[in-house]
Amino acid sequence: MKINWGTGIVLAFIGFISFIMFFVIRMNTDNKFDHDLVTENYYKAELEYQNDINKEENSKTLRSDITWKKTSEGLLIIFPEDLKSQNIEGKVFLYRPSNKQVDFESSISLSDHNLLIPDKRLLDGRWNIKIDWQYNGKSYLYKKEIVY
Repeated sequence: MKINWGTGIVLAFIGFISFIMFFVIRMNTDNKFDHDLVTENYYKAELEYQNDINKEENSKTLRSDITWKKTSEGLLIIFPEDLKSQNIEGKVFLYRPSNKQVDFESSISLSDHNLLIPDKRLLDGRWNIKIDWQYNGKSYLYKKEIVY
């Protein structure tokens, strides 16, 4: 059977369209390629962004910033020593960019300026940590990308 150039062009178009459709269907059905937005309420979070900037500026006025270290028990978050720990309140949010099912939020309850996040809640890899806290009515924000 001899194929003329018109039939060849039609077969090339059909092959190309089949190739593209294969990848479109595969990307939509395979869970390996499932990527979520950072937050469900993206526009609401965008409106709150100026408040976050103000809180980060407040954090820069402190003598020392929040620090963290990995211990055998988990992630130890250390608040500034010059502040009274009983006056510190707020929330810690840990966000995993690769898997939103393991994201979690915890309220701050300190023991001697330290907050421990247990090792069983954290998987190895990259985490974004966001600590939104208040001290004597003034709001502060600490953001950091950590590898645990």
